[in-house]
Amino acid sequence: MELRPIPEMIDGFPNFCGAEAQVEQVTSARHPVYLHETDLRIDRLRAAFAIALHMHQPLIPGGGPDLRTAEVISNLDHMVRNPGIGDSHNAPVFAECYARIGDLIAELVGAGRTPRVMLDYSGELLYGLRKMGRGDVLDRLRGITCDPHLRRYAEWLGTMWGHAVASSTPPPDFVLHLRAWQQQFAAVFGWEALGRVRGFSPPEMDLPNHPDVAFEYVKALKECGYRWLLVQEHSVEALDGHGLRERHLPPTAGGQELVRRGGVNRRGN
Repeated sequence: MELRPIPEMIDGFPNFCGAEAQVEQVTSARHPVYLHETDLRIDRLRAAFAIALHMHQPLIPGGGPDLRTAEVISNLDHMVRNPGIGDSHNAPVFAECYARIGDLIAELVGAGRTPRVMLDYSGELLYGLRKMGRGDVLDRLRGITCDPHLRRYAEWLGTMWGHAVASSTPPPDFVLHLRAWQQQFAAVFGWEALGRVRGFSPPEMDLPNHPDVAFEYVKALKECGYRWLLVQEHSVEALDGHGLRERHLPPTAGGQELVRRGGVNRRGN
């Protein structure tokens, strides 16, 4: 199947469905992504560190005074339009925070460093930035996403398009949310970039409590091509009921099998 570029928006709406066959084709690959590109000596590596940046702006009916007819816009756009309300004066700072990681990574690489960062941007944020005319933010992320000399230093994580919390989402909708983000990301950065997204960052770091729902969640993640899931360290435990003893070592290094702890796991924005 020929993979042609797809538009980010259609008639002003996000283009997050309709290309499911192409999305499935791209995300079903199983070959290594960064192994042949990395500048690290994996066989000599003794320690590594990376950060994960979670970025989100919800869509709200903020485009007009009457909620019944107001245009749905990014909350960031609402802040820009209403600089005198609340902390709206911070809107330029927020926009800069979404973009500057592209510059920081490029500067560090230019200085001979080997930075590592994971990026989690919701579909609402990607769409909202484009709709409000801030494509410059997306352009500043394009280098670390698509440039063969820079992309090895930034790994994008998939997520739910609208930052939906799994525990509050009907299981039959899981795949719809996951595929929506994948198509939106491909529209912004291209199919090749989507093919390198193998990790998943759950909104609010939430994992379903109910075993059947948790099963459907993991099943949906695997169906959408994800190979690993970002979780909080206190959300897993050894089979003996204790938490992680070696928090800075891979759990498999100690031969411990892990299970998820009970309780809903949340993370503030």
